[in-house]
Amino acid sequence: MMSAGAAMAQVAPWAPPQNVLQLSATGTVEVQQDLLSMTLSTTRDAADAATVQAQLKTALDAALTEARKNAQPGLLDVRTGNFSLVPRYTRDGKITGWQGTTELVLEGKDFPRITQTAGRVSTLTVGGIGFGLSREQRAKVEAEAQTIAIENFKQKAGELAKGFGFGGYTLREVSVNANQGEPIRPRMMAMEASSKMSYDAAVPVEAGKTSVVVNVSGSVQLK
Repeated sequence: MMSAGAAMAQVAPWAPPQNVLQLSATGTVEVQQDLLSMTLSTTRDAADAATVQAQLKTALDAALTEARKNAQPGLLDVRTGNFSLVPRYTRDGKITGWQGTTELVLEGKDFPRITQTAGRVSTLTVGGIGFGLSREQRAKVEAEAQTIAIENFKQKAGELAKGFGFGGYTLREVSVNANQGEPIRPRMMAMEASSKMSYDAAVPVEAGKTSVVVNVSGSVQLK
């Protein structure tokens, strides 16, 4: 009967893998941003918090009533944004009044519908405009970028294997990660102009492009 010590002695010592190559490759697709997010806001001041809250509620309720007339899932989604109510202090630390802010967010893929709706809201003004990719557009573009990244990885692995004097390679492990690159800055109206726009006037916006990048990294066994 073989002893435990003899069995352990027969186990070959661990050796690091040989001829393993670490590498990475990327695939990039530039795409037009198809999602608009427009934030409308207003600020109110009063001597007591209850008055400020009531004024903000009145302004927001009116804005919601107007915005919901044109709401349609995916094209124009309406939701409330941030709400804040903070005291104002004198130099000696006494509360001298209250200030509050409320927001309404219009978001979707129908830019004209969103901008025209924003122009019809008379109780709030445009406080911010942002662009992005819809879920459908992102999934489509990520699939394209992923295909490019994989092909680049395979080509790079083959070229490196050949460069090191090997006939080919086998895949050991791989990871795939996607991220949205920095968007090109869109041209938009100045915020001070938005506060003076006439009732029912569409807010002018222009979306830019963004890059979706997929990175494929891993290791291959040269053979």
